[in-house]
Amino acid sequence: MAVQNHARDAQNLLRSRLCNPSFVFKALSGSPDSNYSKLKFILSSSVTEACNNSLLLLGPRGSGKTAVLELVLNDLLEEYPDMISVIRLNGLLHNDDNCAFKEISRQLCVEHHLLFSKMASFDDNSQFLIAMLRECGLAHKTIVFVLEEFDLFAQVKSFYFQGKQRLLYSLLDAMQSITSQAAVIGISCRLDADQLLEKRVRSRFSHRKLLFLPPSTEIIERLLQHILLLPMDSTLPNDYATQFNTKLESVLADERFKEILKNYLSSSSTINHLLRFLFVAVSSIDVKSGYPSLDNFKTALSSFRRQPKQECIKDCSILELYILACIRRLESKEQKSYNFNSVMKEYKSIHDQFQTSDDYARNVCLRAFERLLQRDLICFSDNRGQGQSVEFRPVKCLISHFELQEGIKAYRSCPIILTKLLDR
Repeated sequence: MAVQNHARDAQNLLRSRLCNPSFVFKALSGSPDSNYSKLKFILSSSVTEACNNSLLLLGPRGSGKTAVLELVLNDLLEEYPDMISVIRLNGLLHNDDNCAFKEISRQLCVEHHLLFSKMASFDDNSQFLIAMLRECGLAHKTIVFVLEEFDLFAQVKSFYFQGKQRLLYSLLDAMQSITSQAAVIGISCRLDADQLLEKRVRSRFSHRKLLFLPPSTEIIERLLQHILLLPMDSTLPNDYATQFNTKLESVLADERFKEILKNYLSSSSTINHLLRFLFVAVSSIDVKSGYPSLDNFKTALSSFRRQPKQECIKDCSILELYILACIRRLESKEQKSYNFNSVMKEYKSIHDQFQTSDDYARNVCLRAFERLLQRDLICFSDNRGQGQSVEFRPVKCLISHFELQEGIKAYRSCPIILTKLLDR
């Protein structure tokens, strides 16, 4: 009974860690080459040396851009509590210039205990922003503008004024003054976000970019140790924590665990997906035994690998699998456009090369091709040529290489040649 209680406490502790981005990314803040260190250095120079800075945090969703920025801002607010003011905007909510300037004015009024007027015009809010930048600069206080979904600020066209990107231009232009003290941090999942800027905006932007790339094997191992190992100074008994950590390290060192993790991260290798995987694994720990096992991670992998399109492969015929494999081979050859006729050419070349017994007539292949269209495993790449025959219209594949490969492996009585075709 005591072991069960300890196991539940350990689960709660680990789940709270996995839901706390500050704890997760703290493990990556020690290296001088980390994005945390680079971002903190840039923002620290804005606070201590009155430097105006602008930069972009770029990377796929779930890679930790916002989490690292929040960690840096929290650390700076502790070091310089009266020298930083943070204004947060989101391109999904404030992509209209009038709305954005009003929200900036509202947050500045709340921060500095001023009276906010909802009836203020665009020009009033714009002048108020410039005045606040000047006053904060004289008081050696840095205003940090955090622009989530930065690319939406660059894409939207104002309904009230001619041209685009008035907000970005106003912020960056105001930072050219020696009396202002501010930093603009843009966050976007588009790697070409800076290319969306107009010429006048781009000339005022510093062009600093921090890329959040998929974590390396070394970083993943460090995160696993940091998140999953129980602390020895917690309320849990030392004997239980020691045994828990010993069993966990044994699992992490197992080659089968590394293969499980590799299979999961092959579809998406962001830190956010890793945390989701670990959360399910921790939640599946058997409280009766009280300790983690390899089966917990197998359970987590199976729960995430239930893909609807992968399930559809089980109902496909051998011929339909051949067609999907041919399409994937065409894509691997960097053939951007293909239709039924080009797929049939690839199918014939496979049959001639390997002398397979699966040789079907063209009209049978066309019916199989149409069934794949009905099951949404492939679709037409555009709406042009709707009056044309199916065999002439270009198509694209809606199932990933990984899903197709795993589906074929799980397919009963599947020809070995199909597995070899996808491995090539």
